[in-house]
Amino acid sequence: MKLNELTGKKYRLPTEAEWEYAARGGSNSMHYKYSGGNSLEYVSWYFHNSMDKTHTVGMMKPNELGLYDMSGNVWEWCQDLGKSTKKSSKSLHGASRILCGGSWSDNAKYCTSLYLDEKPEGFYSIYMGMRLALSE
Repeated sequence: MKLNELTGKKYRLPTEAEWEYAARGGSNSMHYKYSGGNSLEYVSWYFHNSMDKTHTVGMMKPNELGLYDMSGNVWEWCQDLGKSTKKSSKSLHGASRILCGGSWSDNAKYCTSLYLDEKPEGFYSIYMGMRLALSE
């Protein structure tokens, strides 16, 4: 990865478990329904408040770990392979990866830390992005 070469550090996609732990607030969790609170409109850009577009990260309330936009705004890629890839050695579209968090175009039910989706590796959409983890 180019970022690793430029910085001398090792960045990667988080695993689904790491992503969920961070979204739920880690050891500081208040057990909210969404990342950072129970009222989605204060912590997330989603269908009802996004004005049909992605927003700059950090404009909403952060979660207990100080992380922004873990619910809504854009779906985030994870390192884990999707179920269709795990069931067979080859899926119809090749390997798929897990996506978490929901996006600005989704209803509230897709913006919880429990809802997952999967798409083929290399799939591109304006509804998707990534959050990198730094390996030690």
